[in-house]
Amino acid sequence: MTLNTLTDDAALLIAELLSRKYLPRQHPRVRRALSDAELFALVEQRLAQVGLRWVDNIYADHVCLALLPAPQNHVLGEAGLNANNNLDLPRDAVALLVVLWALIVLPKRERQTSRVAPDAPQNEMFASSKPLPSAQSVSPVLSYKALLEDYGTQLGKKMRLDGNLKLLERHGFIVRSGDDIKEGPLLDVLLDYDVMAPRILNGALADVLAREHALQAAQDAAQDVVAQTDPAAQPD
Repeated sequence: MTLNTLTDDAALLIAELLSRKYLPRQHPRVRRALSDAELFALVEQRLAQVGLRWVDNIYADHVCLALLPAPQNHVLGEAGLNANNNLDLPRDAVALLVVLWALIVLPKRERQTSRVAPDAPQNEMFASSKPLPSAQSVSPVLSYKALLEDYGTQLGKKMRLDGNLKLLERHGFIVRSGDDIKEGPLLDVLLDYDVMAPRILNGALADVLAREHALQAAQDAAQDVVAQTDPAAQPD
């Protein structure tokens, strides 16, 4: 591949990311950049020249761009909440984003690292030798009604919750289909797992997540009991 070809590929990939905001990892130019060290280095170099950086992780299905730390401080300000002003997210929308991240990304990441699908048996052998599941295949689907019932009061009740969900969907953090709320292209890319996870697991949402896990465990146990007592499930 010649230098001119590399330069053109880097320019086209950056232009498409800037215009579309994010791209799937399976996009031909993204796949080429992730597998070609020389092309990827050129992309990073060009981005750095304008204060941007490439953002992706192996647990997400999409990639995107973000500001480098130094330009970010100048553009968005050093004060904490100023960093989200370019998205115009109010405080309660940021709180909702954190809740959705905790309820979707944390269990998804656990399934991905253990290589276990949601419907797989709990004692499945050789799970660790399987390829990493895609985000789409293991990402939990939340119920809007359950979210409103559990967090509506804390997050501004129905009108505010509906408005903030539309904001988060518009910015690519979630995808909605009827009553279902699913992971959007940017939910596990723009929010730093290494920073967020310890704060949530050891902080304000720790009790909430513990209750979610306990409820899921109880539902799994109930399904096991039904399977054992159902005559149709017994072997002949």
